[in-house]
Amino acid sequence: MKTIPLSKGAAFAISRLEQHGFECYAVGGCVRDSLLGATPHDWDLTTNATPDEVAACFADCRVIETGKRHGTMTVLYESEPLEITTYRTDGIYEDNRHPKQVTFTRTLSDDLSRRDFTVNAMAYHPARGLVDLFGGQKDLADGVISCVGDPATRFHEDGLRILRALRFASKLGFSLDPATAAAVRDCRGLLDHIARERVREEFVKLLCGRGAAEILLAYPDVIGTFLPEMLPSVGFAQNTKYHCFDVYEHTVRALSFASPDPVLRLALFFHDLGKPSVRTTDADGDHFLGHAAVSASLCAAALERLRFDKATQAEVVLLVERHDYPIACTEKAVRRLLTKMSPETLRRLLELKKCDRLAHAPDFRTLSDEQTKIPAILDEILSRGDCLTLKTLAVDGDDLIALGYHPGKELGVALQFLLDAVIDGVLPNEKEPLLQAALKRLN
Repeated sequence: MKTIPLSKGAAFAISRLEQHGFECYAVGGCVRDSLLGATPHDWDLTTNATPDEVAACFADCRVIETGKRHGTMTVLYESEPLEITTYRTDGIYEDNRHPKQVTFTRTLSDDLSRRDFTVNAMAYHPARGLVDLFGGQKDLADGVISCVGDPATRFHEDGLRILRALRFASKLGFSLDPATAAAVRDCRGLLDHIARERVREEFVKLLCGRGAAEILLAYPDVIGTFLPEMLPSVGFAQNTKYHCFDVYEHTVRALSFASPDPVLRLALFFHDLGKPSVRTTDADGDHFLGHAAVSASLCAAALERLRFDKATQAEVVLLVERHDYPIACTEKAVRRLLTKMSPETLRRLLELKKCDRLAHAPDFRTLSDEQTKIPAILDEILSRGDCLTLKTLAVDGDDLIALGYHPGKELGVALQFLLDAVIDGVLPNEKEPLLQAALKRLN
């Protein structure tokens, strides 16, 4: 019998419910991840006890009515949250997302049969072992995501499952079984009815999965239902010596080289999507002048539509805007960039440029000085604590007023002049030289 090591809280909850005469199993993602050799982030449990019976069994614990109407209660055991859901069957899904009503049942098989994918429809009990009614263990071994029952039915119940199928395939490095893949494409229009926030969450997880490139290349028509900005790039040839892939394949291959950082991967996804609208052609082939600005505009509209937070929107758009700008390998140039972006953003920009280069034609994949030298320059600047803002300038407004400057615009311009001189290495960030320069400027 396959043994899964339960968390302390999960073992306690199963034991407690059974002491009161109920069944209880670990279920879903925690079972899937355990079978794959990963440590689950959290433990979901399923039981034939009703929500009120669950609350009574854990009267000595803190119990949160997470979704009592749908059978879910959260029990906190020594700060470990345990979601405990009553066996249930789902009624009609009227909004392609949520069942109108649920019916509690006393049978585990009823509960497992309503779940989305076979790999998520397994349950485990420390004494009874694994309950796998739909071949989830085989699908794990084969690296396949399959729906429980008819795929189209599962997707019409909850349209978000379309993206969840792609997300799980990306996360686990799996493929979709043929019937599930066909239904994903046939039912993709259901995504139009899903809240943009939920689409966003699934898409970001998909982008950061280890199999993201394979899924993005296989299902651009599905991604295009909520990101139509990318559709013109699919199959759009780049007739230039620098590229051997069309715009979309180049984009996906560049993304595959990146660390699984959401901001970086989002920027890579959008960085070249403006190319189809700016292409010009001459005897030397295709040119895409100004594509970064167009890509940034497309990116801004898409991120706003998917309701990303403002900070993420701003950083991703900045990276897309600047991905094609050359950076001089000098301390002055790097300090200048650090007045416009944080060190973390600059590191992302350098990685973006590196990934972009690696997805070029073979003769043009050699890394430039930008990727090989600037990281060391950045580290040196940060280790010295160079002055990059007015806040760290060795003089302030009061010092300049004492010299004879008047409060207002003139004072601000003078302080910026001094900061620029320090950033450019013309003046040291020391009080006396700065005051002398300010006095000379005033006179």
